Amino acid sequence: MNIIKLSAIDSTNLYLKTLVSKNELENFTVVITDHQNSGRGQMGTTWSSERGKNLTFSILISLPSFKIEEQFYLSMAVALGILNVLKKEADCPFWVKWPNDILAVKDKVAGVLIENTIGGTFIKYSIVGIGLNVNQEIFPKDIDNVTSLNNISNRTFVLDDLLSKLLKSIENFVQYIIRKEYLELKRMYIVALYKFEKPTMFKDNLGNVFIGKIIDVSEKGRLIVELENEKIRKFNLKEIKFANR
Repeated sequence: MNIIKLSAIDSTNLYLKTLVSKNELENFTVVITDHQNSGRGQMGTTWSSERGKNLTFSILISLPSFKIEEQFYLSMAVALGILNVLKKEADCPFWVKWPNDILAVKDKVAGVLIENTIGGTFIKYSIVGIGLNVNQEIFPKDIDNVTSLNNISNRTFVLDDLLSKLLKSIENFVQYIIRKEYLELKRMYIVALYKFEKPTMFKDNLGNVFIGKIIDVSEKGRLIVELENEKIRKFNLKEIKFANR
């Protein structure tokens, strides 16, 4: 596995995307930095991280005959790979908050941003950006519901050791895609899903607040929610959020 370490950069995803467009890179090439000046989250949100305290890195993943409509399985695999490591590192309930944020109880500890390059009906390769709050203890006041492994466990982590565990775990879960074991991958994802089948207050992108429960996630990654009147609604990213967070 090729690991490229940088002291500071705008975005590991952008750096890796540029690098792979100009060079033939080994699969699972990793770019990691001590500090991102322009870290990004889902749908253009920002990712704030204290220099040298956390893990901010991107992975190049190329899968054989990986269809565009199957892309959410990679999101599942990455989230489960991270979750698998965190559960062993800290005595705390961890969950996947749809689509692929990682929560410690109800506070965000990690985020994932996946950017795909398409070739015909297949995904040529994916750039998987991951931000994990590790040793940072204090966060900006304008960021709510966020924590770190240090705050959870009251101990300092060795970043290189943690990175090694995460990369191995993610690669192991990606094997489910390579073996086309999609049903098992989804089963594990659903088990780990935050608020699955629990009555929950939601807010949609029009500002409407309603009670519903998550009953499934579609193959394309849409969140499927059953409303109080037993009607079913499907939501894309940024069309719904938890109203009490």
